[in-house]
Amino acid sequence: MKRQTQVILYHLLPAIFWLLAVGGAVLPMAFVSLPDNYWWGFAVTAIVLTCIVILGRIMRQTSTVEQCFQVAVLLGIASYWLPTVVFLIIPMTGYLYYRHLFDQHSFFAVLIGFGLVAIWAAVFIFFGWITNPWVAFWATENAWGWIPTGAVLLAWLASTIARQNLRVR
Repeated sequence: MKRQTQVILYHLLPAIFWLLAVGGAVLPMAFVSLPDNYWWGFAVTAIVLTCIVILGRIMRQTSTVEQCFQVAVLLGIASYWLPTVVFLIIPMTGYLYYRHLFDQHSFFAVLIGFGLVAIWAAVFIFFGWITNPWVAFWATENAWGWIPTGAVLLAWLASTIARQNLRVR
């Protein structure tokens, strides 16, 4: 592949992937009667992208305790709108484990982050300030929120792989 073609694809492919993700997230609104919680999927998407940025900025040979705590708190908060988003902690910790950055302290930071959100949620539910969305953890209407989140995650993954493979050396 010529260098000029490689540079063009390096910049063009991620833009195409992100435009496809936006189209994939917005297109269902035109054809299907969506529940009200579909819009919260975009908030969850923003939180998940924030978690990806936090984990992506970790340098080698550093402690990841603070970042793991932040990611756990953010995913715990996002689970109010999309309860099954807490399962994203598995690939995120797998990524840290792959980079040899996940240790026992990071694991406890994740547990403390989720525990902190659970305690505050219990207090808010007790006082009636919020409803309990985790009662219907596997409800099908919650699955609609995965459309924008999944589209953006796939776009991020595809653009990252494309940029990694097309890097000009």
